[in-house]
Formats: sequence, structure tokens, C-alpha cells
Amino acid sequence: MRADRLLRLLMLLQRHRRVTAAWLADELEVSERTVLRDMEALSAAGVPVYTERGRHGGCVLLDDFTTEATGITPAEAQALFAWSSRDAVADLGLGPALTSALTKIAATAPSGALADAEALGTIVHSDRRRWYGETEGVPWLPTLREATSAKRRLTISYAAAGSDTADERTIDPIGLVDSSGHWYLVAERDQELRTYRVSRIHAVTVLAEPTAPSDTRPLADIWAGLRSGLEQRDHPLEIVVSVARERQEPVRRMLSMQLAPGTTIRSDEPDEHRVLWHLAVRLPHVIVAMAVAEAPDMLVVEPAWLRDEVRAAALRTLEHYPARDEP
Repeated sequence: MRADRLLRLLMLLQRHRRVTAAWLADELEVSERTVLRDMEALSAAGVPVYTERGRHGGCVLLDDFTTEATGITPAEAQALFAWSSRDAVADLGLGPALTSALTKIAATAPSGALADAEALGTIVHSDRRRWYGETEGVPWLPTLREATSAKRRLTISYAAAGSDTADERTIDPIGLVDSSGHWYLVAERDQELRTYRVSRIHAVTVLAEPTAPSDTRPLADIWAGLRSGLEQRDHPLEIVVSVARERQEPVRRMLSMQLAPGTTIRSDEPDEHRVLWHLAVRLPHVIVAMAVAEAPDMLVVEPAWLRDEVRAAALRTLEHYPARDEP
């Protein structure tokens, strides 16, 4: 990401003060043209850097530039710079602002703290996406952030889950929540709490009147209550599956994604070839699909009606995928 690269560039200049563009390009693994563009970006952010042509030229940070953040510790620098790769900041439309702020901090921080912060970027990576999850488009998120911060009412065009059409609704926004890589707008509509998946918002109109939500609790408390209600809405199903010993790891990875919140897989060992797993799952129809695809390595034992569902699904599959005639 460019934010990370700008920070690394500034850290290198902090240590060496004057280096060639070719050397920086090699250190940053980019082209010299990219280095020169990044130097222009640092200068635009207020950092006293410039480039010189000629035999003794290069990229320069002014020697008499005074430092002000001398008290920042390595851990504090790491905590600040770790945010530079946060997708959430970019989603909110604050990526350039964060880069500019960190650039100013990096320009005034001790070189030792910067070295530790730079090292952090080589060993930590943040990936908010769930396995097999699609990346959601949230183009209206910056507008929602600005309106919610300004405490303005909104009219949104929103397509509910399973609907092909979007309806307009006027709401009082309370806050924005990033949950496992999915953004939600928490708001009140007719004085009742609602959650709206930001990726399903098709349009936003910011109104002149201020928000007037009746629930004045902190956003974290409101979200905790909403999430608890969502998790308890669908009661988990207790099932038992038989798994081939040599296939435990791949089957466990699949089933773990369907575990009910706060639950784990409990294991019995009936014989030397198979194990019995007891678990609570959220979506029985997904377990049916898994059982069809993974038989005989994974077999549903209980409940009986779920076994019937697996058999019915397998028969339907055979009807639609008849065997090819042998030549």
C-alpha cells in the first residue's frame, strides 16, 4: 500500500538524510519514478524534503529539521503505524488523512522508534475477510461517516436481504460498525433500533435536520445487544457426525465455519478408523451440502431427519447429473 511505502521512505530519509533515488528504489522495491512521485507527496504533506539533480544529487531531508515527538516510544510508534494498513480506514475515506498524519509523526519521531515501527510492517498483516467471503463494495461509507459525525438525519435507498428492489427510508444514524469485514449502519427508524448492511445501501441523501435518536447508550453497548439478538434468533442445531480419522483436519476446517457462536467440537473415539463429533451448527442446509460432498469421509449420524435430508439431497443430485454413456 502507498501509505506504508511513504512511511518507509520517510523513515529511510530520517536515518540517512541524503540518498540516491536509485538506492531508495532498490530498498522500497519500486521504480525510481515512483520514488520521485512519493517525494512530491511527502513535500505536499509539509515534510521538508526535496530532490537534487547531478552527480551529488539525490533525495534529501533537511538536516536542520527539528523534531518534536521525541517522547514517543517504540510501542507507541508501532501502535500508530499499524493502522496504516487498516482496510477500515480506507473504507471510511480516511486513508489519505491517516497517511498525512503518520507522515508528520514519522518526520518528528526518534529514529529508534521508527525502526521498530518499520519492522512491524514486515511481520504483521491484517486481513478482515472471512474465508470464502466476497469483498463488499461500500461506496456510500464515507458519506455515512460524515453525516453520522455531523449528527444529520438520512434518507437511504436500501435493498433488504433477499430483495431485488430498494426502498427509501428516513433514519436517525447512531454509528458505524465493522464486524468481520462487513460494515453496518446502526440507526433508529420510528424510534426503533435497526441495522443496515452498508453494501446494500444504493443511495444516501443527507437531510438538514439533526438526528434525534431515543437510545443514547454508547454505540458498543447498543451493538452488543443487537448482535446478541441476531445470534439467538436462529436456534443452533445439535448434530453428531462420523469422520474418517485420516480426514479430520480438512473436515474440521469446514465444520468450524458453521459452529454456533461460543461452541466447540466435542470428540468421541468409537473405533480405530473413525471419530464421532458432537457440535452445534447454525445452518443445517449447509451441513447437508457438506455431507453430500464429503461422503464417506463425513457422515451425519444424528438427528435422523437430517440424515434423511442428506439422502434426499444426494438423490436429487443424481437425478440432475446422470452418468455419461460409456463410448
